[in-house]
Amino acid sequence: MKKLLATLTLLFVAINISIAQEVKSNKPKITFEKEVHDFGTFKESDGPVTCVFKFKNTGDGLLVINQAIANCGCTTPIFPKEPIKPNEGGEIKVTYNGKGKRAGEFEKKIIIRANTEQQIHRLTIKGSMISDKK
Repeated sequence: MKKLLATLTLLFVAINISIAQEVKSNKPKITFEKEVHDFGTFKESDGPVTCVFKFKNTGDGLLVINQAIANCGCTTPIFPKEPIKPNEGGEIKVTYNGKGKRAGEFEKKIIIRANTEQQIHRLTIKGSMISDKK
């Protein structure tokens, strides 16, 4: 009888944990098509270069991007301010302006803060800028 009671108790606990995990999964989830963009080699005189990181809300709740910040003032991210519904997408536009900066290879990080399970997401841009000076 004690074994039956213990088994039923464990089964009850397991069901409650399963239900709690399902409720927890009603969060948004951001899924990027790519997380790294390589501009390749370009001239400083080409001016600022821009790329777009497309994403989709693959979760169940409204996705809200609270912040997108770059680790350098030469990199500017622009992100949607309105909530993204489940199964809908959006984009984060990132511009790198290396004019007047040190030529050569670069790698910049963009930190995305959102209301997802994992609150911080990282995007990367990289490339090699050739100086106009000879």
